[in-house]
Amino acid sequence: MKCLVINLDRSSDRLAHVTAEFVRIGIAFERITAIDARENGDLMLQPQHAIYAIRRLSHSEIACMHSHRACWAIIAQDDAPYGAVFEDDIVFSANAGALLADGGWIPADADVVKLETFFSKTMIQRKRTAVGHGFSVFRLRRSHMGTGGYILSRQMARDLLDATARANAAADDILFNPAFPTSGEKTIYQLVPALCAQDQFMGNRLPSLLYEEREAEWVASGLTKKRRKPLREKMRVETRRIAEWIVDHCRLRRYTVVPFDPPEAER
Repeated sequence: MKCLVINLDRSSDRLAHVTAEFVRIGIAFERITAIDARENGDLMLQPQHAIYAIRRLSHSEIACMHSHRACWAIIAQDDAPYGAVFEDDIVFSANAGALLADGGWIPADADVVKLETFFSKTMIQRKRTAVGHGFSVFRLRRSHMGTGGYILSRQMARDLLDATARANAAADDILFNPAFPTSGEKTIYQLVPALCAQDQFMGNRLPSLLYEEREAEWVASGLTKKRRKPLREKMRVETRRIAEWIVDHCRLRRYTVVPFDPPEAER
């Protein structure tokens, strides 16, 4: 299974960081040159998915998606049934190398396996499948943003290429937001504990290249302004929340924050 790492030509510090991470876990990787938003302004002229009618995607978000598309194209054409994609700011867990050395643990029906945690609450199926080395996989049932590390099947890579051929979308939406068919209609697993996490959560030595632009778009669109909800709307939201909780409980699902074993935990 190939491990592909997205890295901008001008981000030599990030390349040094991610190279050290892969050396530490004893796994080889292939560097994929990231699409630079500064040099590809024409990408903004392409249509955006209808879901972004209010908050438009930033230049960096669009360039990021096309960088991931370059990886999807490689996986789609490869002989291996699965390929792994990583961003250059990831930090690997203590036992990541043992799992990446052999892809035989990947569930046969998996379209995607999310390897990272974004340390935000998400929902997983209660059914647990142990995959060795202290890891398990659970079906992912809600949005869990971030594209720091994930595994794709060859067919899923082809489906993602088709889905993004005519309209731009954020990479984490197209993969992990159930509002998109590429997520909601696919079999997606979450690895627990996570295999990796982005450095912004582990010391923030490599600040996110997307955060400032994304926040600026939120401000411009008015999404950061809090609107006072009428009582009737509050009651409707709370009623729906309780109903969804009952349904999810009956379907044997649970909310969780996916944990992460940092490198310091290595024994």
